[in-house]
Amino acid sequence: MSFLQTDQFLPPPSSLDDVLIKQIVLTHDPDGRHFDSELLLRMTENIMHHASTAQVSGPHLETIGEHRTSDLEVVGSQEPLEYTINQISYKMLGSFSQEEMNPHARTMILFDLLTNYKWDAKLVLVLAAFAISYGKVWLILQLYQHNPLAVSIAALRQLPSNLNPFKPQLKALRLLAKTMAGVTKLIIKFEGLPITHINLDYEILAVTKSQIYTAAYWVIRSALICSARITDLTATKHDQPSDSATIATWELSSLEYRLSSICSCLGKQVDKCYQQIEMKIHLKLLNLPKEKHSDNQEVLRILFASRDDLPLKDSSSQAKIGVSELKNKVIILLISKPELLNLEALLFLVQQIYDQPHRKKLDGSYEIVWVPIPYSQQWTEAEERSFNFLSNSLPWYSIRRPWLLSSALVNYTKQTWNFKDEPVMVVLDSQGTVTNLNAIHSVLIWGARAYPFSTSREEELWKDEKWTLQLMFDDIDPLLTRWIEEGRNLCIYGSGSLDWIREFNSMTNQVVRASMQLEVVFVGTSNRDEQLRNLLATIEGEKLSRFLSFTKIQFFWLRLESIRRSKLELGKTVDSNIILKEVSALLDFDNNNNAGWAVMGRGSSEDVVKLQGSELMECLKRFPVWGGNVGKLGFLGAVRNALEPPSLPEGPCTHSNIVPYKEGLIEETVVCEKCKRPMEKFVLLKCNVTE
Repeated sequence: MSFLQTDQFLPPPSSLDDVLIKQIVLTHDPDGRHFDSELLLRMTENIMHHASTAQVSGPHLETIGEHRTSDLEVVGSQEPLEYTINQISYKMLGSFSQEEMNPHARTMILFDLLTNYKWDAKLVLVLAAFAISYGKVWLILQLYQHNPLAVSIAALRQLPSNLNPFKPQLKALRLLAKTMAGVTKLIIKFEGLPITHINLDYEILAVTKSQIYTAAYWVIRSALICSARITDLTATKHDQPSDSATIATWELSSLEYRLSSICSCLGKQVDKCYQQIEMKIHLKLLNLPKEKHSDNQEVLRILFASRDDLPLKDSSSQAKIGVSELKNKVIILLISKPELLNLEALLFLVQQIYDQPHRKKLDGSYEIVWVPIPYSQQWTEAEERSFNFLSNSLPWYSIRRPWLLSSALVNYTKQTWNFKDEPVMVVLDSQGTVTNLNAIHSVLIWGARAYPFSTSREEELWKDEKWTLQLMFDDIDPLLTRWIEEGRNLCIYGSGSLDWIREFNSMTNQVVRASMQLEVVFVGTSNRDEQLRNLLATIEGEKLSRFLSFTKIQFFWLRLESIRRSKLELGKTVDSNIILKEVSALLDFDNNNNAGWAVMGRGSSEDVVKLQGSELMECLKRFPVWGGNVGKLGFLGAVRNALEPPSLPEGPCTHSNIVPYKEGLIEETVVCEKCKRPMEKFVLLKCNVTE
């Protein structure tokens, strides 16, 4: 007979509910302390799962050791979880007076001990204490057949050498433990609902809470009885089960039946709460564009609806963050799959946002919040690992527990914000109004200069941009940036064919040897494969030309693709926009992997020449013919003249062209569009005063 008296006749589920609820509620006085109960339950389930296996191997131990209770921060309490769990274990297994031997009295003692914790935390702590004693016994039983230390401990604890007669009791124990965990998960789910921000109807809330009180009571009482049965097992002196073991099996099975019934009813009730919350969040999201707010706080609370007032985390410090930290700031919601982007794209995004001097001038005027959304409704282990790694590594805020995001929000991002598979950056201004449904291309092009990242700002920036080498590269490579600023002649080229690369460089070397100031740089292809790495290794080994690193090549092509997509999303067409036309042509060149191409330009000039395939090679072969024109036409002028010979006969040409003044224009050679000869420069002064 155990130290804990058995429930000889379990009362029907409703006969004690009213009395129990009053007693339980009186013990409940939460003081704000909390921890990640879901993670602790997962650790507890790991113990119970591995206790049921035939043996423990290395990988199992690694799984159990992924987290420790010391990793679980208890907010609002000075006592570590280990201390609380040990106290519970003592109360569950210690010796008490005759009055305290009653199962109900012992259950209420634990409620008194856990008075300051929320409902889910109470149950998880009790299950953790039970799992430790349960796991200790099973660890010895699994090891004692081949471990001398386990044999000695088993002998001292008088563990039965043959467990076969106790299989019904052990099976009932496992089923009951699994059901206790199932009920606890439902209470964790309810406690995670954002009912402080999204109000539930009074009736549904009252019924749910009443069921939670009853469920909590029977989970804790069941854990006590399970612990008692484990103690009985360790005190067994014979391998044959007694009548008490049969009674114990019946008792555990009866408790499992009761808890299963409670679990079923509570599950339906929590689902009703969840559905009502989702419906209310959905309606609030639909009304967001119609409402005006003085700040972004209400909007953010709806988007990140959570029972927890700290739904975000700062990846750099791992600090838990509330939406109040984002008040009066422009917020960029980076919505993506849990793996976010490939490495090069991710590095480029970080560089554009955080490695620019312009960001310092903004002094925290905006923040990025990563909102990962899985491929399906359920998070996989791989997706969770990816999120945990990236959210701990990247320099922005992220949703702390994205698997708790409202399904209404997930659907809203897909239906209203057009999130599909590729990442998007939805921008909210300081009042919470959406100003850009996807600023990611704007950010990749201009970085912090795109602040406040609205669609209107993106259009404004494009008004000042021309198709130049500066636009193509920006600050991707410091050396190229310096050459562009110095106004050097620059030739960038790409191909997937090593033979073509060798032939091209053989010809360009003739140009360079003729004392032409021409910098030749290989920018590869957009393919992130081993072939590109081999090409770079060969170019370096044979000293064929300068080249961008593998990562910077990816930056270059990502930038070009962002330019193209930004233009398209703003409604531009290839026929009407010169930048879109030129960048689309370059990207088309890249798609034809083995056909080489080159782009030649000078400094920040708009005079850019692009050539592909046979036309490019033919132009270089004819260098001895047109090279003599470089002195009077400039390098690019000579190339254009070779490609498009003068259409007019020798003689006077009166064509003129008025261009806005810009720094360095006087020194540049301008070629006539008609006769392809250098134009003479004049200064025109114009007054724009209209009144």
